[in-house]
Amino acid sequence: MTEKEQNKTSKFLSLVLRHKPETIGLKLDSNGWANTEELLAKMNENGQSLSFEQLRIVVENNAKKRFIFTDDESKIRANQGHSISVDLALEEKQPPDILYHGTATKNLDSIKAKGLIKGQRHHVHLSADTETALKVGQRHGKPVLLTIKSAEVHKQGIKFYQSANGVWLTDFVDVEFIGFPE
Repeated sequence: MTEKEQNKTSKFLSLVLRHKPETIGLKLDSNGWANTEELLAKMNENGQSLSFEQLRIVVENNAKKRFIFTDDESKIRANQGHSISVDLALEEKQPPDILYHGTATKNLDSIKAKGLIKGQRHHVHLSADTETALKVGQRHGKPVLLTIKSAEVHKQGIKFYQSANGVWLTDFVDVEFIGFPE
């Protein structure tokens, strides 16, 4: 399976496991899990030929670790980024003092006015390292790195969670806790 094929499959998995499972007639449980055999059968029925071994390769090699299997690999789900209603059953966690958010420069005026809001997603996504945050920002235009005073946000009663792939999640970051570049 080439890298290009892996990326194409990863994008399709993001669609059906994060946003529109109905695209292939897939049912997710309340925690966002799909039966692995059903996922493969539905994908193959809908022109997305994929074996279990190829699926395992995509899950293991995905740079962002977007997907996870249960221990027995009978179920699969996206780690975060859902626009559909799922309960990832994440436990609240104390964040580090500083986290980072990568975005595009075109979004700065809105962020300066409203803070970081989750929009159509379940959470605002934050990174523990600048490199990851900048990669996220590049997807949307000219990247800019924001510094988040996450420990101070947490002291205000805002909950933080960390997904299985290390992404920090929260509902909102007020503008007073965001460090903007000069």
